[in-house]
Amino acid sequence: MDFAGAGNSVVVGVDGSPGSQRAVGWGACEASRMALPLILVHGFGIPDAFAGEAVPPGDWLSAHELHAERLLAGAGRQAWRIDPDLPVTVEVSQDGPIPLLVKKSDTARMLVLGSAGRSALRDLLIGSTALALAVHGHSPITVVRGGEPADDAPVVVGVDGYAPAEPWIGLAFEEAAARDVELVALHVWNDFDLAEAFGFVRDPFGTAPRTDAEREVLDRSLAPWRVKYPEVTVRAVAERDQPRTRLLDWSARAQLLVAGSRGRGGFRGMLLGSTAQALIHHSECPVLIARSPLD
Repeated sequence: MDFAGAGNSVVVGVDGSPGSQRAVGWGACEASRMALPLILVHGFGIPDAFAGEAVPPGDWLSAHELHAERLLAGAGRQAWRIDPDLPVTVEVSQDGPIPLLVKKSDTARMLVLGSAGRSALRDLLIGSTALALAVHGHSPITVVRGGEPADDAPVVVGVDGYAPAEPWIGLAFEEAAARDVELVALHVWNDFDLAEAFGFVRDPFGTAPRTDAEREVLDRSLAPWRVKYPEVTVRAVAERDQPRTRLLDWSARAQLLVAGSRGRGGFRGMLLGSTAQALIHHSECPVLIARSPLD
């Protein structure tokens, strides 16, 4: 794969939970497909656990380091069972999970998290971690949710049509090509946003029926990627509905859901679109969130 601006590794956050183990397996498969190294990281968060203290008790530190090393050793063995030739490195950090993963996102092709986690802080749940990374990270993030999808299930991408460029569409084409499956490109309109309120953005002269205008938006967004990935079979779907509703419906029959971090209209005060938040919390398959060019 050669997505523009891609990093040089797949990074998985490891905490030992069942969701984390699924993330390791998913990340290992992804790294193997992309011929990239896999980096397994665990941050136990000294600043979080001992705010205001210069150094934690020695026995606390050694115990947590030993626990982290054992977790990562097991995760490495799991990854090698998927691909014995996969380059795997592990990293234990005294940083908390969020600052550690934000830092790793500088050079990552993708961050991967499980759908259920645990940490030293009870309120540091996977949802809040994923949301923070989607806002502050510099690479796409995948949250591994749901059951085991069929190998021939499609990749589904939400097409916004308002952003000047939608990098997540390119990611979706890459993922569909790597898996040799159909790509469902879903463009849904009905939610209220600035461009919806002032239809001039879509059809300045008001000459086209709304459905035709939205279909043109979808076709225009897909056109350059169809040229770059002619081997990918694309099913273009344009519907009037709530975007999050239709995307969540499709997540029940997809193997991967791809969306942008911010939704239609690009309100500056909204750090993460409501649709992206809904997918992170409720998708029935792994969901890949890529940063919007508006971020």
